[in-house]
Amino acid sequence: MITRRSFLKTSALFSAGVLVAPKLFAYDKKHIGLQLYTVRDAMAKDAPGTLAKVAELGYTSVEASYGDGKYYGVEPKAFAELLKKNNLIMPSAHYLLGEAMKGKGTILNDWDKATEDAASIGQKYMVCAWLAPSERGNLDHYKKLAEDFNKAGETCKKAGVQFCYHNHDFEFIQENGKYPYEILLENTDKNLVKMEIDLYWLTKANQDPIALIEKHPGRFPLWHVKDMDKTEKKMFTEVGNGVIDFKKIFTKANTAGLKYFFVEQDICPGNPFDSITKSISYIKKNLV
Repeated sequence: MITRRSFLKTSALFSAGVLVAPKLFAYDKKHIGLQLYTVRDAMAKDAPGTLAKVAELGYTSVEASYGDGKYYGVEPKAFAELLKKNNLIMPSAHYLLGEAMKGKGTILNDWDKATEDAASIGQKYMVCAWLAPSERGNLDHYKKLAEDFNKAGETCKKAGVQFCYHNHDFEFIQENGKYPYEILLENTDKNLVKMEIDLYWLTKANQDPIALIEKHPGRFPLWHVKDMDKTEKKMFTEVGNGVIDFKKIFTKANTAGLKYFFVEQDICPGNPFDSITKSISYIKKNLV
C-alpha cells in the first residue's frame, strides 16, 4: 500500500536523482539525425535507395518533408515501412504554412489529415519549416501567425504530437525594436508551440543560441546542426568545418530540452553524401 509518507519519500528521492543525474532527461545520443532536405534530389529520384544509403553512413533518425498527404510521393504507411526496413526512426517532419503556397497537408489546409498521418506512423513532432516572403509581413501579422500556430498545436496535442516552428534569419529583422521571433515566442503557448532552432541561421542573424536557450529553457526540443563556413559569404559547410562552437552549445542541451537533432546542409560543394559523411564523423568524435 502506498501511503502519503512513502509517496513523499519516493518523490524526494526522485527529485534528488534528477539533480544528481540530469542525463536522464537528455537527448538520446544513439540517434544522430539527418534532415533529408540535404539529399532532396536523391530522395526525389530514389527514396528507398537514399534512405538505405543514409542508414549505411550511420544516421539513425531522419526528418522528412510532407505534402499532399505523402512523404516524397510515398504514402505514410509505405514510408514508415521503408524507415523500419533501414532501422531508421522519423521523430519529426516539416510542413508548410499554406498561406502562400496552396496544397493539402499544410497548417492552414487539411491539417487534421496531416496530423492523423503523423500520429499513425509514430511521429512525435510536426514542424512549420519556413515562411514564404508573402507570409511574413509585419509584427501584427506574426501575432496572427502565433494564433494559427496555437490552433495547430492544439490539433497536434489531441493526436499526441508536438507542434514546432523552425527559424531562419528573417525572424531576426527588427521592427520597432522587436524581433518577429520574439513575437512568436511571447504569443504562443509554450506547451503547444515549441521551437526547432537552426544553429546556422541563428548565427547568421548574429544571435547567441546559448542566450536564447537560457532565456527560454525547455522550449527547444529539436535542433538543426548546421555549420557556417569561414568565408565572407558565410555559406553552409560540413559540421565541424566552420565557425560554430557546437561543443559549447551542446553543453546547454538539457537546458534547451533537446530531444533530437538533425544535420542539415542546404547546399553542398559536391556530392551531398560526401558532406553528410564528414558531418557525422565529426559528430561521433566530438558531440556524442
